[in-house]
Amino acid sequence: MKYKVIASDMDETLLNDQHVICQRNIDLIKKAKEKGVKFVPATGRGFMSIQRDLKLLGLYDVEKEYVLSFNGGALTENKNNQLLYFEGLSFEKTKEIFEFGLHQDVCQHIYTKDKVYVFNLSESEAQRIHDQKVECEIMEENSMDFLKDVPISKILYQNVDVPYLMSLEPQMQDIVKGTCAVSYSSNRYMEFNKIGVDKGQGLKHLAEIIGVDLSECIAVGDNYNDLPMLKVAGLSVAAANAVDDVKKACDIVTEADNNQGVIAEIVERFIL
Repeated sequence: MKYKVIASDMDETLLNDQHVICQRNIDLIKKAKEKGVKFVPATGRGFMSIQRDLKLLGLYDVEKEYVLSFNGGALTENKNNQLLYFEGLSFEKTKEIFEFGLHQDVCQHIYTKDKVYVFNLSESEAQRIHDQKVECEIMEENSMDFLKDVPISKILYQNVDVPYLMSLEPQMQDIVKGTCAVSYSSNRYMEFNKIGVDKGQGLKHLAEIIGVDLSECIAVGDNYNDLPMLKVAGLSVAAANAVDDVKKACDIVTEADNNQGVIAEIVERFIL
């Protein structure tokens, strides 16, 4: 099979533990591009938050190169960050989730198209924001009413105790059932998107727009929010550091973990 697209998760897959792309990944992604293979970041983060990474990969502000962001809620062409597709949460639904979270042991992030607002900042999240150099607004008041007329991409809860986060989902059935897609990422986030939004649907939109078959796509990930994308791609790949459920769902598991060049290994094995 000649693959034409590599769609890769960012955090804990493409990025190492220092939240940067190792040189080996950069070099091999550029070699794949020379072979006509598109590299498409597929992230839970917003597209504006990965502009630095696009520059390192030679994909910044380039025509006919793309980013899947907000867990598939947005598809952008890198040239001028042109928004090709966007599907977000309503203000009312976001507020329901937000107000439930105010009574739980969670930090909360609300994503608009170009900004991140952080409420009830935890010590662990403050450290991550510092390490990743995340641009965000740390909110002093626990009110989101100022976002009433702003398009919202998603909301998430943060706690490093993932079983605790998972225990909240059954309590929220009246809020999320039939309206929200719930996923987990980075061993610290519980994410809420509009129902029907996930990385798998995002990859389908991308394939349709650029005219490739899903069988010609490689998807790479490490955590639960990557599963929909891994299930629809022609070749599904789990990083060596992936959670067990992701490893079980994939065609292959790399020998390299996210510190050793997961994408570089894939390019060497399946592209070159």
